[in-house]
Amino acid sequence: MVDFINKAKQWLTPTFDAETQREIQNLIETNKAELADCFYKDMEFGTGGMRGVMGAGTNRINKYTLGRATQGLSNYLIENVTKEQISVVIAYDCRHNSKKFAKIVADVLSANNIKVFLFEDLRPTPELSFAVRYLKCDAGIVLTASHNPPEYNGYKVYWADGGQIVPPHDSGIISKVNALDFSEINFNAKEHLIEAVGKNIDEVFINTSVQNGSLSNNIDRDPLKIVFTPLHGTSIISIPDALQGAGYTDVHIVEAQRKPDGDFPTVKSPNPEEPEALKMATELANKIGADIVIGTDPDCDRLGVAVRDLSGNMKLLNGNQTMVVMTNFLLKKWKEEGKLNGKQFIGSTIVSTELVNKLAANYNVETKVGLTGFKWIAKMVVDFPELDFIGGGEESFGYMVGDFVRDKDAVTATLLACEVAAYAKQNGSSFYKELIAIYLDNGFYKEHLISITKKGMDGAAEIQTMLSNMRNNPITEIDGEKIEYFYDYQAATEKNLITGEVKKIDLPKSNVLIYKTVSGTRIAARPSGTEPKIKFYFSVNSPLKNYEQAQETELALDAKIQRIIKEMKLN
Repeated sequence: MVDFINKAKQWLTPTFDAETQREIQNLIETNKAELADCFYKDMEFGTGGMRGVMGAGTNRINKYTLGRATQGLSNYLIENVTKEQISVVIAYDCRHNSKKFAKIVADVLSANNIKVFLFEDLRPTPELSFAVRYLKCDAGIVLTASHNPPEYNGYKVYWADGGQIVPPHDSGIISKVNALDFSEINFNAKEHLIEAVGKNIDEVFINTSVQNGSLSNNIDRDPLKIVFTPLHGTSIISIPDALQGAGYTDVHIVEAQRKPDGDFPTVKSPNPEEPEALKMATELANKIGADIVIGTDPDCDRLGVAVRDLSGNMKLLNGNQTMVVMTNFLLKKWKEEGKLNGKQFIGSTIVSTELVNKLAANYNVETKVGLTGFKWIAKMVVDFPELDFIGGGEESFGYMVGDFVRDKDAVTATLLACEVAAYAKQNGSSFYKELIAIYLDNGFYKEHLISITKKGMDGAAEIQTMLSNMRNNPITEIDGEKIEYFYDYQAATEKNLITGEVKKIDLPKSNVLIYKTVSGTRIAARPSGTEPKIKFYFSVNSPLKNYEQAQETELALDAKIQRIIKEMKLN
């Protein structure tokens, strides 16, 4: 049991400023439960970096936890980068304290004689990834908590390749951070080492996005009617200009959600995975007869796409469906242009739809499958320089076109989604009809995600117990189907439960479990790396004979998923 009272009292020493000491003293006197949550563990790096509630304490995002992370990063850079002048670029989103936190991070880096390029104002995360390589920096940092609630903020570190940190740098940085005492943080900024950047990078980033996201000179973009919402986030900086640069003229922005605002006042959650978050956008689309709705999360790395279904109603696609349509379009274009020669690949993740792998195989293109988290897709680009990266995505609404950005990128992905819709429209089809055509050829794949939140110390223990039970007592049948394979990514094993054969999984270890039945039904479970949640991913499939059966087939697959959830006692 963590002695959180004594741990908290260490924050009443002169290492910490008066405001922080007052906050801690107040918690000691008035709210032991909150105090325990603030101190029962230290902030950790997960698949999306370091993310948490803002406030005082070791388990909170604040000046000291960010300072310690940055001091550790500085120490690691100084030991591992041989250049005379090490440099880091910093960006931040629209969240409360993001600008202040970014300056604190810049101060610590400069105090350690590291050159800092600090964006003058909020910017999309993909622009930070782009800027790392454009400015030839050794690392990059973005202050963001993606789509989390307003009380959250976070910190993501990128390496010189523009991708988020992966082995060996991630563990190397974390070990430096963990070895530090808060008293060792150097906050004494050297202002001459901090340089403001902004519009000079914006222009190049947007132009490069347009080049990568505009795939054909034969697309008539004028007739496509687009509704776009930044959900109070950073994408307002880039996406309208990118759409204009690509030739889209009929673009309607949801005005009530145009202005960046860390309170996200018009939505319960600024998460484009949620239909409710795009409600204002779909209402506007219905009012003006739009073809497509695009909504992005606050740091503009993920996008939600809503299009008209076969009945003409606006329907929010899930991330797998969007990824499938966009990947198929890219593959088709590469083939038409004679660019497929066996030296290309598509990137995906272990919890994303296997339909993407099937599509790539149709074009004799390999799909490389990595762990959850877009850093693993970016790593593929580095690991296989002899191959061309066409595009890649993950089920959580992230996509990357080409490799000029090394992270999920809602700017270029927005352009690609609109290219698909515009091309389909001029050919008498639609984005949704393109999806159904893929299902007709390959089977109807339907995915579903549920997240179960378990807060605090007890919640973390409960999540580990759930995973432990699934690991040690694997289910052998679900919804009348025999489980054929059991994948344990922590043990790095793939076991055939029917034959007993065990194979090694050649991926870094990760606390993920996947069951797969004889007919291809898949159930995956993993704890979130950035939130107090355990996530369950379901994928089911069925043949589709014609367009008329699409709705009926989808309903049957949805019902199957609900039966599985009930059988696993997850509802």
